Amino acid sequence: MSQPRHRLMDYVREDIFPHRFCVGCGCGTVLNVFTNAVAELKLDTSQMVCVSGIGCSAWIPSPYFKADTLHTTHGRPIAFATGVKMMRPDLKVIIIAGDGDISGIGGNHLIHAARRNIDLTVIMVNNMIYGMTGGQVAPTTPVGVKTTTTPHNNVEPPFKVAELVQAAGASFVARWTTFHVFQTMRTLQKAINKKGFSFVEIVSQCPDNFGKRVGMGKATDFLKYLKDQSVRLSKAKDMSEEELENKIIVGTLCDRDRPEFATQVHNITNQIVKQVAEENKN
Repeated sequence: MSQPRHRLMDYVREDIFPHRFCVGCGCGTVLNVFTNAVAELKLDTSQMVCVSGIGCSAWIPSPYFKADTLHTTHGRPIAFATGVKMMRPDLKVIIIAGDGDISGIGGNHLIHAARRNIDLTVIMVNNMIYGMTGGQVAPTTPVGVKTTTTPHNNVEPPFKVAELVQAAGASFVARWTTFHVFQTMRTLQKAINKKGFSFVEIVSQCPDNFGKRVGMGKATDFLKYLKDQSVRLSKAKDMSEEELENKIIVGTLCDRDRPEFATQVHNITNQIVKQVAEENKN
């Protein structure tokens, strides 16, 4: 008698499993939430392209999610995704990558893609460290954390990446954590359907590399931390800067409509083509 098949198995590459994520890693949760979001939206995965760079989070779409995928060089997923979108604006182009990839090495691509408002969806998994390469300090590492490259405590204040992208001009920006699975899934659905540059930061546990440096070597401890430190945006607006120190502000930071880059470029191109055709008639 055949076993019942789980409804999400059509969206993952079964031949790759078991997965290679560390025990307790939040990447598994993000894969689960992303797959549920795509399944509930009933998206045709043949009309999607997923793009990733290098790092633990890059493994979420490549190899585990069953869609056309570009696994690119470190810090370059948004650049590759921009090329895909410009040539095939009809496709859903989704980038899933880590904080080091997106806001560190690829930070310049991030802010300019947001400024141009290119119709891309970026899902940044923020584990606050370069996890795959041994635990170097990242642009999102909190002050005071010891890493392999800051053995006497990190003194650099971390980027507030979602706020940075919002200020750069993105159409949709939100932040949640791996504790908030249902809120994250609904937010991913909004981001994927949004015309323009959409950005979702998911603060995630990394018990094996970041967690052991800050006394949260178990995923359950890390998830409790994410729950306790999270503050809804509506509540945060009434809190002082001192009260918000070390807190994770969650919710939708912006949802607005702006002219989209690829559409404008294609409109200009079409106008020029028509103009040249008219001139050739004469």
